Amino acid sequence: NWPRHCYFPGHYTLAFELEGSSCNSSLLIRVRVLIMTGKVAVVTGSNKGIGLATVKSLCSKFDGSVYLTARDVGRGLEAVEKLKKEGLNPLFHQLDIDDQKSIDDFAAHIKKEHGGLDVLINNAVVLFMPGAPEPLELQVVETLKTNYYALKNVCNALFPLLRPHARVVTLSSSAGHLKRMVPGEELRKKIADPDLTEEKLDQLMQDFVRDVKDGSYKEKGWPTVPYTAYAVSKVAASALTRIQHQRFLKDPREDIVINHVHPGYVDTDLVGHQGPLTTDQGAEAPVYAALLPANCKSPRGDFIWHTKEIVDWVNGPCPSAW
Repeated sequence: NWPRHCYFPGHYTLAFELEGSSCNSSLLIRVRVLIMTGKVAVVTGSNKGIGLATVKSLCSKFDGSVYLTARDVGRGLEAVEKLKKEGLNPLFHQLDIDDQKSIDDFAAHIKKEHGGLDVLINNAVVLFMPGAPEPLELQVVETLKTNYYALKNVCNALFPLLRPHARVVTLSSSAGHLKRMVPGEELRKKIADPDLTEEKLDQLMQDFVRDVKDGSYKEKGWPTVPYTAYAVSKVAASALTRIQHQRFLKDPREDIVINHVHPGYVDTDLVGHQGPLTTDQGAEAPVYAALLPANCKSPRGDFIWHTKEIVDWVNGPCPSAW
């Protein structure tokens, strides 16, 4: 006879007794059981800023476990404790998206502990502020490494774990709006091509690095703003989202939706606390996209402004300056 027991996300110990007919004593067996029924959400780079606010909001609104992830374990655990003092209960796991082993370890953990993933919010990002002393070529290489290539690596590792009706949100930026940021018409056509592949997008990013290196990037039509590297990385992240959307349309798993979101100009370390919006306000649109109802018709593969408006990423216009 099995005792009455409760189910909780993660591991629990289940005790039951087997009575032997040929012996007087009972045998106590303890079995470690993995429960895979609970939903799971993951936010990358979420120990501070918009990421932390996103975890905070999901802990209140998402019906499942929410993972706060961070490159630095100490800072990640400190952020978890901060939310626990507010009555929330996020889970923590180390994740450095620039480290393939860290990505693989995290994916293995999610698969082992939960069997799948329901929400992925790609938030981790780097930005060289205007006037940074590093040469532009170095800024471009380092920014693309995290904001584009590491983003792809995270997606490649975690997308196989997405369950039907999963939601993926990639944080972009007003600086990632194609018409607004890329002045070259021919270059825009290449990036906006509905048949653009990941391989072709990779080649465009390699072309950008080359054009910066030889000084021809302006005449080739790339952004000329003070944060050129960041702008191109966010354009690339948005273009990647469109490619991934087309793949999900053909995926046998039902109703997997991906969108790219501009969270607004938010008061964070990333922009030197110059933004007018609070981090809670910056989390509103990403959380909205993460919690879209099952089988929603829209938004799907769209560029979402921080006001939750759908914006034409190719042609605009943008609802506001920031």
